[in-house]
Amino acid sequence: MAQAFVATRVVTPQGVRAAALITESGRITAIVAPEAVPAGVPVTDFGDAAILPGLVDTHVHINEPGRTEWEGFRTATRAAAAGGYTTLVDMPLNCLPETTTVAALQAKRDAAAGQCLVDWISWGGAVADNQAHILPLAQAGVPGYKCFLIYPGCDGFTMIDRQQLEAALPAIARSGLPLLVHAELAGPIEAATAGLRDADWRRYATYLASRPDQAELEAIQLMIALCRQYGFRLHIVHLATAQAVDMLRAARQEGLPITVETCPHYLHFAAEQIADGATHWKCAPPIRSAANRALLWQALEEGVIDMVVTDHSPCPPAMKRTDTGRFDQAWGGIASLSIALPTVFSDLRQRGHSVEAALTRIARWMSSAPAALAGRSNQAGVLAPGRDASFVVFDPEAVCQVAPERLHFRHSISPYLGETLQGEVRATYLRGTAVYHNGCFAEPPTGRELALC
Repeated sequence: MAQAFVATRVVTPQGVRAAALITESGRITAIVAPEAVPAGVPVTDFGDAAILPGLVDTHVHINEPGRTEWEGFRTATRAAAAGGYTTLVDMPLNCLPETTTVAALQAKRDAAAGQCLVDWISWGGAVADNQAHILPLAQAGVPGYKCFLIYPGCDGFTMIDRQQLEAALPAIARSGLPLLVHAELAGPIEAATAGLRDADWRRYATYLASRPDQAELEAIQLMIALCRQYGFRLHIVHLATAQAVDMLRAARQEGLPITVETCPHYLHFAAEQIADGATHWKCAPPIRSAANRALLWQALEEGVIDMVVTDHSPCPPAMKRTDTGRFDQAWGGIASLSIALPTVFSDLRQRGHSVEAALTRIARWMSSAPAALAGRSNQAGVLAPGRDASFVVFDPEAVCQVAPERLHFRHSISPYLGETLQGEVRATYLRGTAVYHNGCFAEPPTGRELALC
């Protein structure tokens, strides 16, 4: 049966306007003026709230199977639904087995069955010794590959050196799928850390000095050269240093197929505000200076950075080592699925953007661009006839304080706790059905693997 969803702010590729989404059988069939809703079609009117395309997060660590005590499909997708996300793309490294073979991908599919409130897909892994699995993973449906140029924190997902990477790149290029790269090299980090042996590791300044900009810069320089040589699609994950922007801009102007992401925590926080012992803020690469943050925002506005994704990387509370406050002992990762949208919206408003301009940017950076990266633009990323009726209802006038009960992921630990943010997700719809509405979640879960079609 057809339905109509009406709001004064509907974010479409043609702009933000008062409109009605007409949906049927889980798809958008038309977008019309509110007064043009066909007679007899039931109307849900959201008033002055905004309707945006469901958000797409291409950088999420779900950790199931194997480490569900860190985060699992049920808790991650609940947090996603509360945050306005309708599609997650899971990273391949923190689960057991790691998603580096077709058999491991099937284990992930088995684990996800019947648990997901929103749609999902899984990246494949490119590791030291799985070159023979690259093309089979593509044929099995992964949208691309993730690799680390440095130890990733989990022994089973091995870092890949240049020789091993070059052995895999012809198959990656042949697949046509992107290679997502954690772009830090060990050399600059080892050199920096060697000079910090007697330093106080409770100090954030010590941790920041141990992960210098140079580690990112040398890794990105290497990957640009390999992209030029092998012609594969390169994606730089969680860019933290603005010093890399000029070389990335030049590489793109050269015509190299490179995309770049950053994360809400790099755009929202700054090193100067992180207290000593505040290990909730630890991530890798680290949160850098306020001046660096301003330049990341500039690169995002210019289009050198394409998208904003969370790098949602939770862990059990004990692994954050708040008992010692030592950054060298704490797990690096920030969880933010349920609050990334109001965080980015708040920052855009504080930067002087109108509500409409902020919503337009969010739809591009947090929905259409990541959907394109994952090869799912025909299903997600924009509100348009023929696409899935998956969208978020967002109240841009609401003000909310981040409290544990708003987080919804497995462990309610976050550096955002206590912050006051502008904007709030009222509802999230998946194929025309509300999976989250005013704090309540739908049962049974109806999310599914978003297969390429």
